[in-house]
Amino acid sequence: MKIFSKEQIYEGDKLTAERQNISSTELMERAGNQIFNWMHMRMQGAQVPVHVFCGIGNNGGDGLVIARHLVTHGYDVKTYIVNCSDKRSKDFLVNYDRIKNVTKKWPILLSCTEDFPEIHQDDIIVDAVFGIGLNRPVDTWVKALFVHFRITKAFTLSVDIPSGLSTDKIPTDSDAVVWAGFTLSFASPKLVFFLPETAKYTVQWEVLDIGLDQEFLYTTETEVDLIGKHEVLPIYIPREKFSHKGQFGHTLIIGGSYGKIGAVTLASRAALSAGAGLVSAFIPKCGYHALQASFPEAMVITDVNEDLISKIDFKIAPTVIGFGVGVGTNTKTVNAFEAFLKNNNIPLVIDADGINILSKKKALLKLLPESTVLTPHPKELERLIGKWKDDFDKLKKVKAFSKKHNAIVVIKGANTITVFQDKLYVNTTGNPGLATAGSGDVLTGIITGLISQGYNPLAATIFGVYLHGKSADIAVEYFGYQSLISSHVIDYLGEAFIDLFKQPEQPPQEHDEEDNSNQ
Repeated sequence: MKIFSKEQIYEGDKLTAERQNISSTELMERAGNQIFNWMHMRMQGAQVPVHVFCGIGNNGGDGLVIARHLVTHGYDVKTYIVNCSDKRSKDFLVNYDRIKNVTKKWPILLSCTEDFPEIHQDDIIVDAVFGIGLNRPVDTWVKALFVHFRITKAFTLSVDIPSGLSTDKIPTDSDAVVWAGFTLSFASPKLVFFLPETAKYTVQWEVLDIGLDQEFLYTTETEVDLIGKHEVLPIYIPREKFSHKGQFGHTLIIGGSYGKIGAVTLASRAALSAGAGLVSAFIPKCGYHALQASFPEAMVITDVNEDLISKIDFKIAPTVIGFGVGVGTNTKTVNAFEAFLKNNNIPLVIDADGINILSKKKALLKLLPESTVLTPHPKELERLIGKWKDDFDKLKKVKAFSKKHNAIVVIKGANTITVFQDKLYVNTTGNPGLATAGSGDVLTGIITGLISQGYNPLAATIFGVYLHGKSADIAVEYFGYQSLISSHVIDYLGEAFIDLFKQPEQPPQEHDEEDNSNQ
């Protein structure tokens, strides 16, 4: 799914009006009606008090459309105008007149001099105060209104975006933003729904189709894509009947040090489970017996050193190399990695201490092959690109890093983001159970295993992040968040592949008893 920018949404609205020969007021009617339909389907006429708060711009106009349809369908509605400016949009005024024609309960004008309406916990708040066009600080009294929403604990439904939340910057005052229980977003979700600092402003979201021009939707290139099953299915490469392991590459995992051989074991197992034809592990001598015994499918090559990697020397010809899991940052290991990079042209996936080494010796970044994949956790990312002031600054710095070094960077989190050049790929799978030791090692293995089979590095990273999260989503049903461990993610990776081709379950069909009796 594409995530359109604010500017692209404006362009889409304009093109839709032109190509479908409709007015902006008609498009507003369509948008507001879609939200009413969503509510009506769930409320089924329930007489729960609904408080619709409308701004005086186009988002407020949407709110007036919603309120009018609720009124004409017999719901218990109170409509309020958040009178925060003298400027009213044309479409707001049109719909202000329309709602006055269908009810004697005209919208109540709210201003800084009035008390806020009484709202009970079991009521519903519809937030249509500000939309994506907000470009000024929220007035103090409006901020107090938003705090009032939260204090009531009433379910809050935001129209398109929680009021006060910008699409492209982090709020400086969390009280100046509506905290929505649900947001119904037009055409596409907003990037801020997926960032650590702003995701809290909407618990859930859903995209509503308001009939924007199809050519615009299909042909417009976006800076951000949202990755789910629909997006990764075209990436999947099926296997032929007469395939053999030689066709799926040879993954080499280089890593480990005394006490950290488990990281290599996890990455190696994950690579093979992701579909690599062969997997070899290059480790210190101390880990030989442990790895051979715990993962007999892997081939093992040992360093001359007993406890750490001191010289990277192997006679095999791997398709891809994963480096860094459990490797440590001993001077001998750093020197060995530098010597290796100077002579290497094999695709790389670098994780953990591999990234820490690059952070300490940034000159080594120039030696990375094109489209090297880096999978840092947050602290490793900070060492690599420097501190950031907020999530948008982080994305800016990662994009600059990616362009400078032609590298693919994985920003791990609740919604892991893969960055390549100026493009962001936001993942939708995964859960808090992945906050466990070794989950990053598993991700490294999955990505290397996919590259091994012939997936290009970017596709392998996007697909690998998805599978990693999906496997955890399946496994957590059996183990819960607290008891999920990284080995479980590997164990359920096959289920994640199978899930790609599962059709959604259909509700049971009702049968006419009279017809059945006549058969």
